[in-house]
Amino acid sequence: MYQLLGDIKLEFDDSHAAYSNESYYRELDLDTATAKVTYSVGDVEYSREHFASYPDQVIVSRISASKPASLSFTVSLDSKLQHNLRVSGQNQVIMEGSCPGETKENSSANSKGIQFSAVLDVHISGEKGTVHVLEGSKLRIEGSDSVVLLLTASSSFDGPFTKPEDSKKDPTSDSLNTMKSVKKLSYANLYSRHLDDYQNLFHRVSLKLCKRSNISSQTIPTSARVKSFQTDEDPSLVELLFQYGRYLLISSSRPGTQVANLQGIWNNELKPKWDGAPHLNINLQMNYWPSLPCNLLECQEPLFDYITSLSVSGSKTAKVNYKANGWVTHHVSDIWAKSSAYAGPAVWALWPMGGAWLCTHLWEHYTYTMDKEFLKNKAYPLLEGCTLFLLDWLIEGRNELLETNPSTSPEHMFIAPDQKPASVSYSTTMDMSIIKEVFSSIVSAAEVLGTSNDVVIKRVTEAQSKLPPVKIARDGSVMEWAEDFQDPAVHHRHLSHLFGLFPGHTITPEKTPDICIVADLSLIKRGEDGPGWSTTWKAALWARLNNSEHAYHMVKHLIVLVNPEHEVRFEGGLYSNLFTAHPPFQIDANFGFSAAVAEMLVQSTMKDLYLLPALPRDKWPNGCVKGLKARGGITVNICWKEGDLHEVGLWSENQKSQVRLHHRETMVLAELSPGIVYSYNNQLKCVKTEYIFHC
Repeated sequence: MYQLLGDIKLEFDDSHAAYSNESYYRELDLDTATAKVTYSVGDVEYSREHFASYPDQVIVSRISASKPASLSFTVSLDSKLQHNLRVSGQNQVIMEGSCPGETKENSSANSKGIQFSAVLDVHISGEKGTVHVLEGSKLRIEGSDSVVLLLTASSSFDGPFTKPEDSKKDPTSDSLNTMKSVKKLSYANLYSRHLDDYQNLFHRVSLKLCKRSNISSQTIPTSARVKSFQTDEDPSLVELLFQYGRYLLISSSRPGTQVANLQGIWNNELKPKWDGAPHLNINLQMNYWPSLPCNLLECQEPLFDYITSLSVSGSKTAKVNYKANGWVTHHVSDIWAKSSAYAGPAVWALWPMGGAWLCTHLWEHYTYTMDKEFLKNKAYPLLEGCTLFLLDWLIEGRNELLETNPSTSPEHMFIAPDQKPASVSYSTTMDMSIIKEVFSSIVSAAEVLGTSNDVVIKRVTEAQSKLPPVKIARDGSVMEWAEDFQDPAVHHRHLSHLFGLFPGHTITPEKTPDICIVADLSLIKRGEDGPGWSTTWKAALWARLNNSEHAYHMVKHLIVLVNPEHEVRFEGGLYSNLFTAHPPFQIDANFGFSAAVAEMLVQSTMKDLYLLPALPRDKWPNGCVKGLKARGGITVNICWKEGDLHEVGLWSENQKSQVRLHHRETMVLAELSPGIVYSYNNQLKCVKTEYIFHC
């Protein structure tokens, strides 16, 4: 399970309970990734600032008082896990602990879990104030102006293939060494380094959907803004939620970290829902949907590291469980790169397509970055291993077509011919859609790398012609299973049978208009209700169909305030801090929202770029988006007025690009040289070019 390490506890005297209600203010500043609290007690204003620094691997808190020598409090560390506390010197608390070796009720009491450590350092700013040890493990600060708290932490985890008992890592030594480096920097230095790192990512994209009103949104509680959205439809809240998703991805997935899991990194329970595990039948993939279009490609690195680990364990699963080549992963994994089927009902446990879906992210990364070295050294070997499994998994079936058997559509049952509920059949639409996507990706990758004559590619091209097409049910919707079974839950949360439309590319308005009509009906049939991630997936699907009305309707459908004391399963919505609800909290819809909004504004292939394809012109009549990425390595700026295109800026940093530029019925061919910004008017006529200079 993904478990919380512990808490920093701050204890103030009773006078702080008499704070002025009018003065109490909390905010999370997305521009600086800083959380702030201010309040007044009498004539003293107290403030707290918190930020987590990626470059220095430290959580920093500054607590201040407006009057000299007015700040006194006690600080300590605590954990719900087994731990010990000790004080080092007069200003440092060290916590050392261990996770349980296993969390199952029948597990061995002697199994060793991951060891962890945290170091809390207290620094008094200015000349006033004292620190002394209290109760053996707490630090008491008296009469200070300002205090800076530094927290470093580490664990003995040494990769998915090293057992806890075999780890040679010393988390206490690691935490102390990090603290030693951090203490050489002032608060101002730490904050500056944090800002430089964070804003380098966050400032790449801006979104403005309306003119600012005279009333600052800072004066209105976020919960009130969410609550009123169904009536005021405030576009600035959409902007905020879009950027919040980007902030969350920057803050939870960076080079060297683990992947963002079901709760990202924000779990406050010892036994989180679904273990806080990465789920591979939509959730983990959705977490990374915004990374490319929303210009955060570095945030994908943990995903690629994770896929690499899954390919190692997955090759054993393929060999042992399937007697197949290559590698395979099912729908629930963990930090140990679990690839085998999870114990449970077949409706969700029997699904060997998790790794294949993840592999589509590898090719997508290339299409956005045009990084041939990444394609050759990282993506292609993983794609090839996945492809080898799929080729072995496919069997000759009906009408000389290839099929997967057994096969399920994630978490969705059907009524079998004997009128009993069932989940296992053959060749579900999602199976085939994912396989088509992987096969298309590896064939395209081979063309780029000049390996189209490889035996594997020849096998793939032969298999492609034998994959069954999308089937249409009696009611005119996309058939979810290979046969037109009765669906007992037509409003089911999963949209697996529409994978080919989004995030896949085998169903498009340009290439398969007839199937898009069927997909449209399928979405209507599925309905609007569902958990947060289902809502944002629907928004992206409607955007791919260029249906701005329905895409916006799903945006609006998500922005409903959820009371955590009275939440209803599968109803979606937002909590007061803008976390998305399943319920309970799952972070995937936060990421899916950002990706869906980006999809409404810009869509692309390697050869085509579509501007404002699903813009809800009556809801967002005026706006600008800057810094979105398109396939082909292109950066896009768009402004629109009164619901129509006003101006466009395009540039490619590293390679020459040729792309068909589309807006409504207009199409022009754009040729882009690297390092030049090309500006187009509302008729898509190039009116200006400017060279990019880097300092």
